[in-house]
Amino acid sequence: MNLTSKQRAYLKSLAMTISPVQYLGKASLTEENLRNIEEALAARELIKIGVQKNCEDDPREIAEAAALRTGSVVVQVIGKKIVLYRPGEDDKRRIELPPAKR
Repeated sequence: MNLTSKQRAYLKSLAMTISPVQYLGKASLTEENLRNIEEALAARELIKIGVQKNCEDDPREIAEAAALRTGSVVVQVIGKKIVLYRPGEDDKRRIELPPAKR
């Protein structure tokens, strides 16, 4: 899934008001963390993840790996905060993105 710059900007504006639903520590991205991220994406569509100081992995690499494993899109990575988006099923979609230009 590719996002246009307008869609990405819209998701970034929504993400400013949400708190992280998952924090990644020294163990980085584990199967349990991925399961929690998967559940949060199913429930919310747009989530924020915090990477703690004791995590030695690069937040951008963690974001790409999490997006790949969960079928989501990296909206942004700022410092140690990651924002992921995955649209819900058509009948349960909560976030309406601006239309993409054709």
